[in-house]
Amino acid sequence: MTSPSSDVILERMMSLHPKVMDLVLDRVWRLLDALGNPQDRLPPVIHIAGTNGKGSTQAMIRAGLEGAGKRVHAYTSPHLARFHERIRLAGDLITEAHLTEVLDECYAVNGGEPITYFEITTCAAILAFSRTPADYTLLEVGLGGRLDATNVVAKPALTVITPVSIDHTQYLGNTIQAIAGEKAGIIKRGVPCVVGPQMEAGLEVIEATAERLGAPLIAQGQHWHVWEERGRLVFQDETGLLDLPLPALLGAHQIDNAGAALASLRALGFGEDAAEAAMTRVSWPARMQRLRAGPLVEAAGTAELWLDGGHNASAGEALGRYLAGLPDRPTHLICGMLNTKDVRGYLRPLAAQAASLHAVSIPGEAATLSAEETATAARDVGMVATEAETVRAALDDIVAQDPQARILICGSLYLAGEILRENVQPG
Repeated sequence: MTSPSSDVILERMMSLHPKVMDLVLDRVWRLLDALGNPQDRLPPVIHIAGTNGKGSTQAMIRAGLEGAGKRVHAYTSPHLARFHERIRLAGDLITEAHLTEVLDECYAVNGGEPITYFEITTCAAILAFSRTPADYTLLEVGLGGRLDATNVVAKPALTVITPVSIDHTQYLGNTIQAIAGEKAGIIKRGVPCVVGPQMEAGLEVIEATAERLGAPLIAQGQHWHVWEERGRLVFQDETGLLDLPLPALLGAHQIDNAGAALASLRALGFGEDAAEAAMTRVSWPARMQRLRAGPLVEAAGTAELWLDGGHNASAGEALGRYLAGLPDRPTHLICGMLNTKDVRGYLRPLAAQAASLHAVSIPGEAATLSAEETATAARDVGMVATEAETVRAALDDIVAQDPQARILICGSLYLAGEILRENVQPG
């Protein structure tokens, strides 16, 4: 009898709980206990939370550790093209055979009990990590922190909190203080915590949590500083100064993410070789990524084609700043977003940089905003906007009007995943 594929098992897992999101840890603790508590057998854990930048920061930490010769597990979400991207075992994406094995085991041990898709797949990742030798485990929070399924390691080696802003208010609260409190839920007693740039109200909450738990903070602006100078990245902390290449990830916001990654590597005892590797070897798809292969690139002809998966107001601000610094060339957006996002907050910082916006719905995504809704929001913030049936139709329309355009597909990681499946496979 042929074993089911990972896709089949993942589909089964979708039906184990009526809600996509249900933030409690009881179900995770129950399943992990039934699996023999694999979370207690992980290589040293670096746990990363934040609203923006946690994926990029994790990718830079991983590049630095691997540049120092370490084997690194990494867990991230959501995936872009294939679920396997969420789980890296000692540096390599999990194989189909291994993924199927741990998913099948978790499904069987769960015994049909209610558990969300993210919870049971996180347990599967932890199980895989516990059985494969490595030097470090990087765990990226899915949502929030305090009640996230990744928040099950009693004594990580380090925690990291990247910038906190307003997002997922239906789950985390509608103030910076409330959201920061959820993110600060990953801080553990006595465990150092690296903190990226924060709004004052959020930082106060993080500081209060760390003080209560006796967790040393390593905060930007207090314990470390990072800036760009003459085309180089300069990082300074109490240990000294690093003069490094700029990070391979594009955008001014990546300077702060790089700083958090460098502060993390320094806290773990790594030196300049790891720091340089973190800047030069990092790769993270759909973060201001220039597309260079695939049918959409061919259809674009002489136009530039870019992809970005940022999807909240802070991401829109970062993207707007990056576009403002590019060489003068008309920028046209192809945008699709989820109905859970602040679409006007995302688009408002982009209005001054975009010659036009073509709105699309996200294929196969139940929570997509319609093209009409996205186009209306774009007009509300001052953009010239139209609707398109598909990304390809939007692309063809833009190229017909402006063959030398810069075209940016943006608004959602789910839309980015559709594009990557068609054009490039993330490494």
